[in-house]
Amino acid sequence: MDKRVKFDFEIYFTNGGSLKGEDFRLDILGENISDQELADYLVADLRLLMVGQTKIMNKEIFSEPHKRKPVNEKIEANLLIDLSHTIAHGLVTYKGLPAPIICDYLSRENSKQFYAEGTEFQIGKIEMVANTGTYVDCPFHRFENGKDLSEIGLEYFTDLDAIVINVPFSETLAITAAHLKNHEIRNRAVLIHTGWDSHWNTEKYYENHPYLTEEAAKYLRDANVKLVGIDSHNIDNTSGKTRPVHTTLLGAEILIVEHLCNLYLLPKDGFTFSAIPPKFKGVGTFPVRAMAKLTKSN
Repeated sequence: MDKRVKFDFEIYFTNGGSLKGEDFRLDILGENISDQELADYLVADLRLLMVGQTKIMNKEIFSEPHKRKPVNEKIEANLLIDLSHTIAHGLVTYKGLPAPIICDYLSRENSKQFYAEGTEFQIGKIEMVANTGTYVDCPFHRFENGKDLSEIGLEYFTDLDAIVINVPFSETLAITAAHLKNHEIRNRAVLIHTGWDSHWNTEKYYENHPYLTEEAAKYLRDANVKLVGIDSHNIDNTSGKTRPVHTTLLGAEILIVEHLCNLYLLPKDGFTFSAIPPKFKGVGTFPVRAMAKLTKSN
C-alpha cells in the first residue's frame, strides 16, 4: 500500500512574511520521511523562494493510494534513496561471523570532567568484521594481489549510471544469464532486485537465498559492467565451497555490493548508484552507505 503524510507546517521567508498550513497531505516514497525531508519536499513542491525557517508539526504517516505521481520532475532530480541496512550492536549479517560490538569509548557522563559545565561529548568504539551490514567487495577480498580499498578510485564507487533488474526470489533462486539479457547493462552498475531483503535479520535470510550463477557472472564480465549489487545474503551460491561469481567479477575488477535493500523503491533506470567505503589499506571488504540518486523523471 502507498504511503502518505498528513501534517501542519509553518514556513518563514527571509524577505519577510510567512505561510502556514493545517492538515496538509502529500504522497511519499517508502515507509517514512523526516521533518527536514518533508520540509524540503514541500518547499520544492510549492516552488517557494527565499525560504528561511521551516516547522513541521503533527506529522502522521498513513496508508492510502497516491493521489498523483509520487514526486514531480524537479524533486525526482534530487531524490536520494538509501539502499543500506542499519548496523546495530549485536547484528548478525553472516552466520558464523561475529556480530559488531558498538559501545562508548568515552561516555557523555565521563566526558564532563574534561570540559566546561554544559559541554559533553561521546566517542564511540566499534569492533566488527569487515563483512557487516551492506558492504562492498573489491579484488583484494578474493585475490592476494588484488586491489584493496585504498587502491580503488572513487569513480568505481560513485555516481555510477545504474539499472535495476528484477528477478523475484519467489520465481527462482538461481539468476542466470538469461535473466540479464535484453537489458542495457554495459558500463553500468547492475543491481539485482530479488526481494530477499524482506527476510533481513531473520533465520531465513541466511539459507537458500537468491544468487548469481557462474554463467551469469561471466555474462556480466563480458558485457563490461562496472559493479554488481544484490539484495541477498551472498551473490554466490553458498551451499558449496566454491565462489565462482566472486572469482569471475573480482578477477575482472568488477566490484560487488551485497546485502542491499529497498531496491523496490527504484525505477528500472534513470538513476546513479554510489557505495563508498573508507580508504583502508589491506582491506578488501567494508560496510558502505549505498544509495541511489534519481537523475530524471520516470
